[in-house]
Amino acid sequence: MAKVNIKPLADRVLVEPAPAEEKTAGGIIIPDTAKEKPQKGTIVAIGPGKKDEPITVKVGDKVLYGKYAGTEITIDGVDYLIMRESDVVAVI
Repeated sequence: MAKVNIKPLADRVLVEPAPAEEKTAGGIIIPDTAKEKPQKGTIVAIGPGKKDEPITVKVGDKVLYGKYAGTEITIDGVDYLIMRESDVVAVI
């Protein structure tokens, strides 16, 4: 997890998605065209929160999020998702 020079605003968090699964549990290799978007990742930056809603996650937390949550961005060649904290469904 590299340090990024981006500061999310309000209740947004920056997540580095986990890599997509390469194999099934049975050992079958999944081609790129059939890989599912990962739904878990690591928080790398957080915003300050809203006045009446403080941020409850912290940098380094491993989280689960909705399948279509967030906006994809690329910083220094690394793909990230920026999303509202409410799109995070669990800390694992």
